[in-house]
Amino acid sequence: MEYFKLTAERIAAYGRYLKQEERTPATLEKYLRDVRAFSLWLDGEAVTREAVTGWKDRLLAERRAPSTVNAALSALNGLFRFLGWEGCRARFVKVQRRLFRDPARELTRPDYERLIATARELGKERLALVMETICATGVRVSEVRYLTVEAVQRGRAEISLKGKVRVILIPTKLARKLLKYAKKNKTASGEIFLTGNGKSLSRRQIWAEMKRLCVRAGVEPSRVFPHNLRHLFATAYYRAYRDIAKLADVLGHSSIETTRIYLLTSGAEHQRQLDRLGLVS
Repeated sequence: MEYFKLTAERIAAYGRYLKQEERTPATLEKYLRDVRAFSLWLDGEAVTREAVTGWKDRLLAERRAPSTVNAALSALNGLFRFLGWEGCRARFVKVQRRLFRDPARELTRPDYERLIATARELGKERLALVMETICATGVRVSEVRYLTVEAVQRGRAEISLKGKVRVILIPTKLARKLLKYAKKNKTASGEIFLTGNGKSLSRRQIWAEMKRLCVRAGVEPSRVFPHNLRHLFATAYYRAYRDIAKLADVLGHSSIETTRIYLLTSGAEHQRQLDRLGLVS
């Protein structure tokens, strides 16, 4: 029987491969964190399908969410594919399709408006504009760097990520705000959102600033993170145009099934829809 040993060198090689595949820094960090956690759990033992299944069972016993466990397995299966260890790949946890969004994690339009207003009241213009940019265009937080002065002047940004290029149109009102902000900060070209040292604004920094803001805005912290702004954009877009295929293109999804997840309604909203059917006399 072939003996598969997971070493630091192999994990590092996998990291270089993910980088070459143009995975986002957040995905790269998450995959390597999961692989290293599995390696630590193995404690020098051989990698087998049984070992991977054992680790999956351990995560479930720790009451990890099925989606979290599947994300960890995705990282491992990618590693095994890279190394040619196909026999070690494990099956994902079967998860029943969600019907409703968790209201505790849903960012509503009033929540969003309070966050923007509070940021401006506190003089955090950059944060307010970053949030508006994500929510008005649907870009990922990692794609904010593609909003350059030149792109805004053209009214469109070309985003190259994961080997794919897509074009994002910038609303006219947002474009005016962004150019005004760039002029105020003496940014004549290149990225609009920069740190005080002139570096790109990181995903982690945007996340941290939003979390600090939610306390002052009176919005539940569980609802406040950059990706929820993208969800709010998707919901507003679909309600306006009812075109899920076009929305998938705008969001950069390769599968409409992924886009469908963004459009889950809350249980309360579904209840109102049932009541409006008027099927009870």
